[in-house]
Amino acid sequence: MAPSEKKHAKGQPCIIPGGFTVLSLQFDSDSVAQHKLYLKEHKVRAEKSSGRPLDRTLFVLNIPPYCSEGVIRELFSQFGDVQFVELRDHPGSSQEAGPKLSKFFKPVSKQGFKVGYIVFQNSSSIAAAKSHSHDVPLVVCTEEHQVKTGVQKWIKQYTDSFIQPDKLQQIVDSFMDDYDKRKEEEAERQKKEAEQQQEDEEGWVKVTRGQKGTKARPHSEAANQKTLRKEMRKKKRKELMNFYTWQHRNTQKEHIAELRKKFEEDKQRIALLRAQRKFKPY
Repeated sequence: MAPSEKKHAKGQPCIIPGGFTVLSLQFDSDSVAQHKLYLKEHKVRAEKSSGRPLDRTLFVLNIPPYCSEGVIRELFSQFGDVQFVELRDHPGSSQEAGPKLSKFFKPVSKQGFKVGYIVFQNSSSIAAAKSHSHDVPLVVCTEEHQVKTGVQKWIKQYTDSFIQPDKLQQIVDSFMDDYDKRKEEEAERQKKEAEQQQEDEEGWVKVTRGQKGTKARPHSEAANQKTLRKEMRKKKRKELMNFYTWQHRNTQKEHIAELRKKFEEDKQRIALLRAQRKFKPY
């Protein structure tokens, strides 16, 4: 976006077409070159996110790679208290869908110019930032706030990537404490359910209501063991019943074979008697 050809008086803000105000940026006090930021008030009515109030959010373009969120917060804090700073690769909604990763698995950030959303505590800070003179640059690196670049920046990023042993031990202890607490609560809950679902003298089991949307059924370990034993007894009875059926079927087969054998023997005996019989008409 090219700057406007209109001449601006010294000490006055520089406004270009599109409603953007030009803000000069200088890396340190010894730098000759200056970088230009383009900012205006954020007025996207279609965005319903409460994280970017329309009257307290400043939209900034052309943010250089060496400016992190902390650096931007420090630079714009001279116009008022900064509540929130968000840097993105391109303009968009603050509630875009994307993969949710653990805090230990951070995606590699793109190195390039970014856009930013700066939320101030008061709406008057927007006017103060837009009225800042373009002849007075904002200094990024000062003695109080050092900004590392090049090899020094890489060394710092590499050093910060390691978790200190004491911090790691603190994370592990916190996780184990939460785990022990959950186990104790689970054991206490199972104990209460076992007490509530004890069989009475007549063999009835009291079934309590479970969570919303689930069937009412016994959840205790004792009830589960009893159901398992009942299924095993039923399975054994079924196997025994099948064994008697098989035995009865074999007995019937043996009985039929015995009858057939006897029938054949009787046929042979009758045939032999007929052959031995002599004719006696009188």
